[in-house]
Amino acid sequence: MQPVELPITSLQHIGIPVTNLEKSKAFYEKLGFTNVMESTFEFNDSQGTCVMMKLGGILMELYQMPSSELGKIKNRNDGHIDHIAFDVTDIDKTFLTLKTAGFIVLEDQPIFLNFWKNGCKFFNIVGPDGERLEFNQIL
Repeated sequence: MQPVELPITSLQHIGIPVTNLEKSKAFYEKLGFTNVMESTFEFNDSQGTCVMMKLGGILMELYQMPSSELGKIKNRNDGHIDHIAFDVTDIDKTFLTLKTAGFIVLEDQPIFLNFWKNGCKFFNIVGPDGERLEFNQIL
């Protein structure tokens, strides 16, 4: 299999669904992380909250789903890391490259989120064991 050329520059973040965002923020703050971004997001007509915690070059995405979804997180048996995200310099080019190369892309197009100062765009692919890899461009 030939590798595709992608504009990946670094690991963007590791996403962890949490059941109590305040407790998780306090835990990571005690480890030395700082809250560098906090925003809400819509999911199934409800609202969740996402926080980016940073320590040096490490970025952790802690997100709490709407209360209607919390039971699904509590019942996971395989840990709580949800996805690994990579920074890219051109989200649209990356999307087209992976889609054309036959990767399983979960979104129909890159999704805009009102995170960070000017927002970001992301999409996910699925790996051979069901793992999600996110590609993210901070705008």
